[in-house]
Amino acid sequence: MRFAAIADVHGNYLALEAVLADIKAQGIADIVNLGDMASGPLDAKRTIDIMMGMDAPCVRGNHDRYLTDYTLEDMYPSDRFSHGQLEAKHLDWLRALPFSAVYRERVYLCHATPEDDNTYWLEAVTPDGVVHMAAIEAIEEKADGIAQSLILCAHSHIPRSVRLRDGRMIVNPGSVGGPGYRDVTPFPHTVEAGTPDAAYAILQSVGDAWQVTHRQVPYDNQAMAELAKQNGRLDWASALATGWIR
Repeated sequence: MRFAAIADVHGNYLALEAVLADIKAQGIADIVNLGDMASGPLDAKRTIDIMMGMDAPCVRGNHDRYLTDYTLEDMYPSDRFSHGQLEAKHLDWLRALPFSAVYRERVYLCHATPEDDNTYWLEAVTPDGVVHMAAIEAIEEKADGIAQSLILCAHSHIPRSVRLRDGRMIVNPGSVGGPGYRDVTPFPHTVEAGTPDAAYAILQSVGDAWQVTHRQVPYDNQAMAELAKQNGRLDWASALATGWIR
């Protein structure tokens, strides 16, 4: 069993196209999508059109939920911008996505954690805004009751693999289209990938275990940085250009 996992595209269709081309070049046909597809100052419509055409197993991210469940007045600026680009068919598709799913009976899929689509699983944030690896006890507590040997999550945009002490593995493939962002939950903090490349993961079963390959794919990130700048988001432009927010 060999497949690719993508997540957190955030309207970056050029990064998505580059990742899909790289996945094909690796001889992989099967892809799962962990959500947060549209929200961002880029091109939500073009991105969702690509994803709807993929017909891949997909779960809903917190920003996908904001687009369908929040009023325009309550949306964050990136969600409000993306909402204005989307048609009813796109919102209906996002609305119908499940919170979580099981892929081929062996892989559990969610956007953030099994209980909350807006909580980090593999990371924690200190009150002064330092993002760090979560304690193994906290990570394992959130995995309680999940029978699958491979668990996929996203949300933090940080590529990471964690082997639980019972042998199960949790993998975050990183972000296809958003190498940096600022957030206020649970405390104000900044996440920076340190590279503008598009990230995804390849998962392969090896006996009863899983082998993980994290890949970073160069693409025309400067074009996306310029688009973010044109749309008034200098923080996004910096992250897309460099992997850092300055």
